[in-house]
Amino acid sequence: MIRRVARALGTYVSRSPVTAGYAGLLLSTHLWCTAVLSTAEAQRVMLGVSTNLDNLHDRPVRVLAGSMLFFDGTLTEITSEAFAGTLITLGLGVIVCLAWLERRYGAGRAYALFVLGHLAATLLTVPLIHVALAHGWYPDSVRHATDFGISYGAETVLATGALLLRRARWPAAAGVVAWPVLGGDWSGELPDFTTVGHLLAAALGFGGGACLLRAARRAAPAPVPQPGPALVE
Repeated sequence: MIRRVARALGTYVSRSPVTAGYAGLLLSTHLWCTAVLSTAEAQRVMLGVSTNLDNLHDRPVRVLAGSMLFFDGTLTEITSEAFAGTLITLGLGVIVCLAWLERRYGAGRAYALFVLGHLAATLLTVPLIHVALAHGWYPDSVRHATDFGISYGAETVLATGALLLRRARWPAAAGVVAWPVLGGDWSGELPDFTTVGHLLAAALGFGGGACLLRAARRAAPAPVPQPGPALVE
């Protein structure tokens, strides 16, 4: 059993080296915050990389990059909603789907999609938050809320992967959309901004998947015409 696990892990690392390294980094930063730092110190770190309005205004590059070094979830509370989020974002999003995209299309394309989803979904929610604050639809505390992690990027590659499936494409795509819809807060005038961000990330992922499918069709060799039967005079 141990040999099988070691062999599978070695194959995973050799076939998806960038994703294996990134997953290891995410696990390391999570363990650093949960096992090394005190609760107050960990909260300061999380707030420092949160992509809220105040941080995006003061240090946009730092928080946009730093937020991708952490996942917002748990590895121990297996009956909690946070653990389900970890399974979706870190498990399915990064360890499974991002690794598969790396193997199939290369690390450059895979991580371009991931980073684009993270950046674009984050920045596209900013005007929405400003409008919602101006109309009183969101509380003012949203300006400095704790909001960090890989979930937008994970949602993007999940949507891309769903669209690239040959079988179960549409059920998988529906599941990608259902996650933020069912898990979000729709009680106010607008859904909470993270729900909107995840839906935007999914739309970006579907667009990326459509582009990859179109490129694959163009690159496919044209069918060779088969010779017809010889004519007998």
